[in-house]
Amino acid sequence: MENSKWIATVASIWIQCTCGPTYAFGIYSAALKSSQGYDQSTLDTVSVFKDIGANIGVLSGILYHAVTYNKNGSPRWMSRFGSGVIEKPHVLLVCFFMFMAAHAQTFYNTADVVVAVSNFPDYSGTTIGIMKGFIGLSGAILIQIYQMLFDGNPTAILLMLAVLPTLMSLILMSSVHVNPANTTNDKQHLNGFSLIALSVAAYLMIIIIFQNTFTFPSWAHILTTIVLLIMLSSPLHVALKAKKQEQQTHAPSSAPLITHLEPQENVLVELNLLQAICTINFWLLFVPLVFGMGSGLATINNIAQIGESLDYTTIEINTMVSLWSIWNFLGRFGGGFVSDYFLHKYGLGRPLFISLTQATMVLGHLIIGSGGNLYVASVIVGICYGVYWSLMPTITSEIFGVKHMGTIFNTITTANPIGSYLLSVRVIGSIYDKETQGGGGSCYGLHCFMLSYFIFSGVCVFGFLISLMLFFRTRGFYSLLLQRRLKKLQV
Repeated sequence: MENSKWIATVASIWIQCTCGPTYAFGIYSAALKSSQGYDQSTLDTVSVFKDIGANIGVLSGILYHAVTYNKNGSPRWMSRFGSGVIEKPHVLLVCFFMFMAAHAQTFYNTADVVVAVSNFPDYSGTTIGIMKGFIGLSGAILIQIYQMLFDGNPTAILLMLAVLPTLMSLILMSSVHVNPANTTNDKQHLNGFSLIALSVAAYLMIIIIFQNTFTFPSWAHILTTIVLLIMLSSPLHVALKAKKQEQQTHAPSSAPLITHLEPQENVLVELNLLQAICTINFWLLFVPLVFGMGSGLATINNIAQIGESLDYTTIEINTMVSLWSIWNFLGRFGGGFVSDYFLHKYGLGRPLFISLTQATMVLGHLIIGSGGNLYVASVIVGICYGVYWSLMPTITSEIFGVKHMGTIFNTITTANPIGSYLLSVRVIGSIYDKETQGGGGSCYGLHCFMLSYFIFSGVCVFGFLISLMLFFRTRGFYSLLLQRRLKKLQV
């Protein structure tokens, strides 16, 4: 089959579905803590190394730029870098293995996201939302596959998380490429991918709720996972339909109507990493993400301990951990889709949605800190955390350009582990251990996390104010960007 940007999108979606094993950490974190005799600070340190590996993707960005702007290069070769195996010996080795295993996914993610933006420059928010949305669902998808194949063998899931993403990338990498052909129905077909993503998320949510309410026999796990895999194959139908329509509409001209560098015209500017770091806008984007993403990641890494301290049952905690992938997806997908809508309809710059997300995150943290409903709080924080992941690379591509996007947005992504370390280890871990008798073990009661989450609320208020400054600074830029895109669509 001839490659096209639609086939590239399908291949990227399938890779994204398997390259997010770090999102399953909450499932086995409690077992890791008890089996190794870790206190909360040590467990949080291990999780921070996981987060560092998953977010320090500067190397993948540099390699992407070097490969794609070499005349013999192609994004598909990015998938050959990186793989990892998770083990549980000494804590230093656990930290190292966590770092290596998590770092591998940055190579897949960089190639998929930057290729998507290059292929659909006018709908970068929507396409990034789709890519980031599927990686947000990957944790739930991988758990369903694990339950079908291994059903409760804890060592098997670690092996599966190491092998499956590598195999998928090797099989599909030749299809992930830049081909920004100028087609007339991009939005229509992207909406098709969006509908599939929403359907998969809804199906997973229903299955997760039933699995945590009833005991599923082996045949039920097999049946539900087969249905899931069929749903995940449906993007291929959208791609084939789009390609057929494209051939019928533009049969005389199969060559791209815009050049390889055409997407750069939409962003008005092209900065490299050093130039971007020297701008005020870089730091106005980076600082709010330290507090917003860091507090969100600290929440999911400690959700089991939070639930335990507030006397939630194991089933309730596992349900919240499992459903986090769904809320994460809704934020990732919705952040891109909604910001695209308001940008094209009303000319509102995307940084405004960073501010709104920060304000909403404050509410979620206050609910946890005051001992409110943890289900509601996990939904709020999960959605907000997902929003950051779609808005951050989209804003990066628009403010700093597409050419060095991989390097710049992976640098900005370091806000996630930095925030996680500061807020998870230095705040939650330290306060939690002080609240436990003897400085170790488990803590029970509202006091265990109350102070930590009031601190989280305070720093997110500060992030809200900083992100508002970015919104006001870039209003003129987004107005000009919208004019350029409207002119292009009218041609």
